[in-house]
Amino acid sequence: MTVRARIRPGFVFALSVLVLAACTSTRHPAPVSDRTQSPAASAGKPAAPVPAAAAREPDARPDMYTVKRGDTLYLIALDHGLDYKELAEWNSLDNPNVIRAGQQLRLRAPQSSTVATPLKPAPAVQGKPVTGAAPAPASSAVSTAGDAVKSQPKGIKLAYSEQALAQLSATAVKPPPIAVAKPEPRVEEKPAAAEDDDEKIDWGWPTAGKVLSTFNESTNLKGIAIAGKQGQAINASAPGKVLYSGDGIRGYGKLVIIKHNKVFLSVYAHNSQVTVKEGQTVVKGQKIAEMGNSDSDQVKLHFEIRRFGKPVDPVRMLPGDRPG
Repeated sequence: MTVRARIRPGFVFALSVLVLAACTSTRHPAPVSDRTQSPAASAGKPAAPVPAAAAREPDARPDMYTVKRGDTLYLIALDHGLDYKELAEWNSLDNPNVIRAGQQLRLRAPQSSTVATPLKPAPAVQGKPVTGAAPAPASSAVSTAGDAVKSQPKGIKLAYSEQALAQLSATAVKPPPIAVAKPEPRVEEKPAAAEDDDEKIDWGWPTAGKVLSTFNESTNLKGIAIAGKQGQAINASAPGKVLYSGDGIRGYGKLVIIKHNKVFLSVYAHNSQVTVKEGQTVVKGQKIAEMGNSDSDQVKLHFEIRRFGKPVDPVRMLPGDRPG
């Protein structure tokens, strides 16, 4: 009988089952990669930030300004969206009418030079024996010799029992708790929502009349001109605080400047008279001046809206339903 003839059919069947089982037990599913992530994120590195939508033009005002010939503090303050009184205070100017060409002016509030010094721990004071002092009680005295030889506690062997285990647990000296330093509170940056709120102003037309000229940055037309009658009411375009009232800026005549928030100012020029004072709070639509032709060749209102001191097109800010 040959060797092939000696192998029984049952043995061949069993061997086939074992081989199939071994093959199925070592089979693993193919790895799946998430293609929505960048290669850097898949490798454990932070993914590159997605470019955000173009934000509004940020505040690009410089920290310092060099006075030019013909400048006044009022004009410098207007061109940078600042209060001339604060500008004078920041630069220690006793008289805001006196500045000189080449002078460096600070355009931001100076930071305090006082720096808090961290407290240092007091040095350890070694105790000295006091002459004539009464000896300390024996219970509180520390024996130098006793520090070398310890007599307590003594080890006692006890047979294992539930009672002995409970006694050992009750008398065991627990280590003092380890003080864990608490993490410093995270200082979160101020959300941009506050600045966005400053951008949202409910503007209104300052007076009724025909628009004589429109904003044109290339020809240095910093606002719009509105025609009207002598003495016609000029109203605040939005609520705010009167920043300036006077005729200290050449070319504007009798002028009113209102500060609405940290971002926007509005300018009302060529008035015949002004009816508000510096520092006064006004509401939208409140009369602040009367139309005239001061420092102008005709009766009209020159109106500007400035963002961080830079003129912007008022027509884009004002509502479409223009009065008159």
